[in-house]
Amino acid sequence: MSSIHPDQVTAERLAGLRERPGEYVASPNGADGTAIEDPAVRAPLVLDDLTFSEVTDTVCSYAECGPPKPWLMMITITSMIAAVGTGMILYLIVTGVGVWGLNNQVDWAWDITNFVFWIGIGHAGTLISAILCLLKQKWRTAVNRSAEAMTIFAVICAGIFPGIHVGRVWMAWMLFPIPNSNGIWPNFRSPLLWDVFAVSTYATVSLLFWYMGMLPDLATLRDRAHLRLAQGRERRLKLPMPVGKDIVIPYLPSAERVAAFVYGFFSLGWRFSSRHWHRYEAAYLVLAGISTPLVLSVHSIVSFDFATSILPGWHTTIFPPYFVAGAIFGGFAMVLFLLIPCRKFMPGFKNLLTIRHLENMAKIILLTGMMVGFAYAMEFFIAWYGGNEYEWHVFINNRANPAEAPYWWAYWAMISCNVLSPQVFWFRKMRQSPLAIWIVAGCVTVGMWFERFVIIVTSLHRAFLPGEWGMFHPTWVDILTFVGSCGIFATLFLLFLKYLPVFAMAELKAVMPAADPHGHGEGHDPVASVAGGASAEGHPSGRGH
Repeated sequence: MSSIHPDQVTAERLAGLRERPGEYVASPNGADGTAIEDPAVRAPLVLDDLTFSEVTDTVCSYAECGPPKPWLMMITITSMIAAVGTGMILYLIVTGVGVWGLNNQVDWAWDITNFVFWIGIGHAGTLISAILCLLKQKWRTAVNRSAEAMTIFAVICAGIFPGIHVGRVWMAWMLFPIPNSNGIWPNFRSPLLWDVFAVSTYATVSLLFWYMGMLPDLATLRDRAHLRLAQGRERRLKLPMPVGKDIVIPYLPSAERVAAFVYGFFSLGWRFSSRHWHRYEAAYLVLAGISTPLVLSVHSIVSFDFATSILPGWHTTIFPPYFVAGAIFGGFAMVLFLLIPCRKFMPGFKNLLTIRHLENMAKIILLTGMMVGFAYAMEFFIAWYGGNEYEWHVFINNRANPAEAPYWWAYWAMISCNVLSPQVFWFRKMRQSPLAIWIVAGCVTVGMWFERFVIIVTSLHRAFLPGEWGMFHPTWVDILTFVGSCGIFATLFLLFLKYLPVFAMAELKAVMPAADPHGHGEGHDPVASVAGGASAEGHPSGRGH
């Protein structure tokens, strides 16, 4: 056993990844050696015996290298989709909400469905970053930065819909807690106004949390750009093209000078001093503590939009915990849906996002999926136990019964995606298969959209009198607006992957074997070459940069 990190070496040998000291071999089942079930063994969180310098080079290379052709093709496609969505929004502003499929019966439909969907997607970032940070779960280090970015982008997409669903967009300022033109204040007892406070607070704190966590890594990118300038390794700025050669842009500063200025500006003078680290860690912990109750409050308040009404299918006290569990459920699914392709196609990603990380998130999806399934069952129990004929009619004849419910296909799509598909994670082989996890994550993402659609539309399309019944059919503007919001989200995430540090390098290095607090150096053991990065970069957390 190694004097550097006995748990990691033991884990690798048990997993079949290391036959002799210093040598990796392929695991018989194709795993990376991290999915170890022995509780006495600590599975490695960074693979391939990477040193601190190699971790820095891997993470920084995503931002420092030129954009690869596949990335350019993807962002071209997503940008075009985002442009279509932007065009639909402009068309709506010019024409009015009559271009949507809304009617007198269903006056909330795709617009609020999409709003609640995107708010739910944004919850996993805060959960991973804040709650797992407070609980000192080290496996969060590989996914927290991407999840935080996903949170910001999802909230941006969510913020589009309240502004445009009012019809007259120039009157959207009346959503905010300020007096209108007649000097009348908004109704502070309305949960719609509570949404403004909750979502804006959540967006602000999440943005601060995400940005502050990147300060050390932005400073690392700044210093590396300055080093290339000092060594005379400057590159001309080029206009990247999806096909053919990139176009060189003359008379502009080099890419290194632009990077040094931009990263230097946003790193806020970070110098890796002991005082900076001390204040950074204290502020990070404070923000984690502030963010934790936001996970519970934001989607609870979003659920009050429905729970405080008197409409059958909406006015139920189970909505706040039900919505929070569903938001965590859908948010983790989206994180996996985005990161598993990155793990496949981005170099070195597999060494930092391991099977252990994927399996842990699959377990959380299984847990929260069962909570959501329990909530679905309790809705029927509450409707039956309450003895309300209209309530029971909503759940049976508006949703579940194929013979009576016109939207039965949406309800059973929701059940299939959210309740049935995660059950495959009871099998260890499925929890450790990236393809199986990615497919289930995609199903859950689709199912969570259907959940919001079912709650909103099936509770509205049949009122108390049959003469007030009316179906909702989405128009092409409805559909393309939602597709466009997906394009905006994907475009922002691709830009994040290319120009910002995808991993928190300091936190990654802190969980590596070379960060052993006893200070074992290279040479104590034949397999201790993993500690080679310590002398190269100084502090294990990367403060040498």
